[in-house]
Amino acid sequence: MQNIPRIFINEEIESGKTVGIDKDIAHYLRRVMRRDDCLVFYDGNEYMAKLSDDNKTMVIGDKTEHADPSNDLTLYFAPIKKTDELVNMATQMGVGTFVPVITNRTVANHINWNRIRKIMTEASEQSNRNSVPQLMEPIKFDDLDLSDLIVADERFAHGKENSIKKISGKRLLIGPEGGFSQAEFEKMDKAGVIGLSLGKTILRAETAAIVAIAKVLN
Repeated sequence: MQNIPRIFINEEIESGKTVGIDKDIAHYLRRVMRRDDCLVFYDGNEYMAKLSDDNKTMVIGDKTEHADPSNDLTLYFAPIKKTDELVNMATQMGVGTFVPVITNRTVANHINWNRIRKIMTEASEQSNRNSVPQLMEPIKFDDLDLSDLIVADERFAHGKENSIKKISGKRLLIGPEGGFSQAEFEKMDKAGVIGLSLGKTILRAETAAIVAIAKVLN
């Protein structure tokens, strides 16, 4: 089924149900892909589906055996200039929930979150997921629960001791382009967060997020 288009349906679906669809979906299937069948998914489940003759609805067919490859990792991230790239790649890696965190050095304060949600949907369709990640409302760093939190911390690559031998957890924090402030580091150290080294080279924020996700998931 690799060549069959995959479409996210933002409502409960089941075999035999008829759902309304947007004109752009019908155009994509009829004019771009030149077919009327596709795969649709919602909330971890995937089904076969067929476009109606009037291009206004879609009939849900049999449920497939495809298991959702998404995971339950929550990514806390400071919005950056290339938030779209970060979210796209992290969605492809299966991240389940995104939480924007406004830090002292966050400079990207005018993110179009509706556009980010669209990017998440398209990345989920492309990456064979059966679900689209949740995007939570932005929170301030001072309001962030630091318990059981893994933090991409460049200090561990330059001499800071880390007594944690095994990285495990489902909550990961990535800082902004300029890194965390001294006050934020002090607060995290006091809370006992788990520091994660990403190596001795300096990584762009979006690259650091992907490297950190890979380390945590592995």
